[in-house]
Amino acid sequence: MTWPYFDTSGDDSRPARPIAMAHRGFSGEGFENSMAAFRAAVDLGYTHVETDVHTTSDGVLLLFHDETLDRVTDGRGRVTELTAAEVAAARIGGREPVPLFDELLTAFPDIRANLDVKDWDSVRSLAAGIERHRAHERVLVASFSDRRRRAVLKLLSRPVASSAGVVTNGLFVLLGPVLPVALLRLVLRRPLHDVQALQVPVRHGVIPVVTPGFIRRAHRLGLVVHVWTINEPAEMRRLLDLGVDGIVTDRADLLKQVLQERDEWPGS
Repeated sequence: MTWPYFDTSGDDSRPARPIAMAHRGFSGEGFENSMAAFRAAVDLGYTHVETDVHTTSDGVLLLFHDETLDRVTDGRGRVTELTAAEVAAARIGGREPVPLFDELLTAFPDIRANLDVKDWDSVRSLAAGIERHRAHERVLVASFSDRRRRAVLKLLSRPVASSAGVVTNGLFVLLGPVLPVALLRLVLRRPLHDVQALQVPVRHGVIPVVTPGFIRRAHRLGLVVHVWTINEPAEMRRLLDLGVDGIVTDRADLLKQVLQERDEWPGS
């Protein structure tokens, strides 16, 4: 099947462009995962944003990265132990409210969202949110945990795009260089059966991850490669030259400039 989430061609006359993904939106002031940050990314022309989901004690799905409010807001406490009303009193950077999942999908009906499922409490609430908005073509479900990611997929009435978790990515990195592609496909058939994307860092500790061989093997298995979190233009250019299919960045402004230079920005 085709996956509209990955379609960046714009029309039938040119190939798909790399996906530019704004990491937690775009904010030079540190208002990550706020509606202001998502709006700034959309205003730059971004069609894809990366964000995270947590769920409050009373079942409300939020866009928020950390387990607690402490780091980025003026509030305190674990999100899963707070009510939606208690979270609503907190302000990101002392200014911006913590947004609801519903707010993002409603305010920006054309945005495509890469959703990192941060906790088990969010499995049912995220699936319900996707169903409520009929957003199956607009989202990619991700998680470091393959089990948690698959739990969301099982609750959906229609397939959605999805990316591999840590274990599956690790197997691909370690086995890829030593197995022929046909055997790699066979060995990883089950872990990759519901995966369309490998979303990875350039390296994990001392282990290089995104290499020409890694990208070549992923493409031969029909997988796209998205790399996070890349903020330097020189590294953006290097990875695009290697053939990655997408870049996640905190510097949405710089990635846009790089893609414009290469005539790979939507509307170029």
